[in-house]
Formats: sequence, structure tokens, C-alpha cells
Amino acid sequence: MKNISFRNDILPLKNALYRLALRITLRHEDAEDVVQDTLIKVWNKRDSWQEIEDIEAFALTICRNVALDKIKKASNNETTLDDHTAFLTDRSSSPFEHVLQQDRVALVRKLVDSLPEKQRSCMQLRDFEGKSYKEIVQILGISEEQVKVNIFRARQTIKQKFQEVEQYGL
Repeated sequence: MKNISFRNDILPLKNALYRLALRITLRHEDAEDVVQDTLIKVWNKRDSWQEIEDIEAFALTICRNVALDKIKKASNNETTLDDHTAFLTDRSSSPFEHVLQQDRVALVRKLVDSLPEKQRSCMQLRDFEGKSYKEIVQILGISEEQVKVNIFRARQTIKQKFQEVEQYGL
């Protein structure tokens, strides 16, 4: 097995852990807490790191479980990712196009936030984190077929709802 270092192997995962936690909790503060708790739990398991086949999958699984526990305990999770919109814009676009693009990004984020947890997690890991199906299977503990079905359904739902909103009023 590989010699695992907290500084070199685990700390660089903090951004991916944060994005996953934010996708589940939908709150910046909660996501930060989840990442901190995750890193502590991973550190406390340092004696068994050599037995772990994929430390990244291990850390992401802990993060997901901590985030799910956090939202179960919290009764209100009304803040969405709209407060955290960050994207690149074309310098040649007009102010109208810029606002239109912001509105579309906010809409897609709202639609992703409204997905069931399994679909949202699968989509986050595949489309936003770039994980393979096998990695998602390890992280979520579901079959590869379930991962594919959840991603397909999530994409279909978002596509359908986005088209409904875009065509409304035309």
C-alpha cells in the first residue's frame, strides 16, 4: 500500500469536500463545518490509512455522511447556492446578456438544489467533480446502474424544468 500523508494526500481534497458538502447542505457555513468535521474524522482514522484502497473515496464518503447527518439535524436549510454564484463571463457580452446568463445559472442551481439527495449527489460527483462511475459507486455505496439511473433522471429533470421556465411567457 501507498504511504499516505495528511498534508499531501488529504488536505488537497478540502475543496472537493467543500463542494460536495455545499451541494448537500446548501449552506456555506454548514459546508465549512462539514469539511472540518470530515478532516477530523479522517485524521482520527490515521492508524488504518494504509488499509484504505482509495483515500479520496474514503474522505468523500465520510463527507457525504457528515453532511447528511447535519441536514437531518437542522430543520431549516433554506439558503441556496445562488448566494455563491461564481462564473466566467465573456467580456464582449452586453449587460443584458450578462444578467441573462446570471439568471440562467441561478435557475440551473435552483433546479439542481431541488433534486432528491441521491440524484443531486450523483450529479455533483459526476458532472461537477468529474468522478468516474466506479468512484461514485465507492463513495455513495450504491450500484453502478443506480448511479447511471440517478444521473440520467437528474439531467432529464433539470432539462425539462429549464425548458419549461425558458418557454414560459413566450
